[in-house]
Amino acid sequence: MPKMKSHRGAAKRFKVTGSGLVVHYPSNKHHKNTKKSGSQIRKVLRETVLSKAFQKNIREILPH
Repeated sequence: MPKMKSHRGAAKRFKVTGSGLVVHYPSNKHHKNTKKSGSQIRKVLRETVLSKAFQKNIREILPH
C-alpha cells in the first residue's frame, strides 16, 4: 500500500492545533496596505480558526 501524502499547498497554509482545531493566517496582508486602515491590518495579523465545515475539508487533505 502506498504512503498517504499531505497536500503540500495546504500544509504550508494551515496548521492543526493540539486540540484538533485548524488555524490559518487570513489573506489581504501582503501588499497594497497603504489604503487599508490600521485596524484592518491588525485583524489579519492573528491566526484565526476555520469554521467547522472548512476544518473537515482540510483534515481530509492533511492526514498527519
